[in-house]
Amino acid sequence: ALRLGRVGRKHDYPPYRAMGPVTKLEYESRQERYDEQLKRLLEIDPVGMSTEEKMNQLRRYREAQYELLMDAVYERRGWDANSIPTVEKLHELGIDFPEVLAVIEEAKKKV
Repeated sequence: ALRLGRVGRKHDYPPYRAMGPVTKLEYESRQERYDEQLKRLLEIDPVGMSTEEKMNQLRRYREAQYELLMDAVYERRGWDANSIPTVEKLHELGIDFPEVLAVIEEAKKKV
């Protein structure tokens, strides 16, 4: 992906649609489920909140959880916070060739 120009964390996010209810109608069609998630995961009482407020709270929570997941995956793979392999990881894999290091350095300039 680096050589194709897909550099950085921004390319690792799922589509907006995949992060939860997108429309008011969608939330309300599964309101019991989503309200339960607000209570259980965020410890928020949804009573009295508008559907839009509930959607925003749930989306912020899911996006924050996804950020934590990306951080954990990057660390486990030996990447930096921008999803670029570290020089140490390249050395560990035995692929720290000058041409590979040059690709990494160019990628770092793009983020």
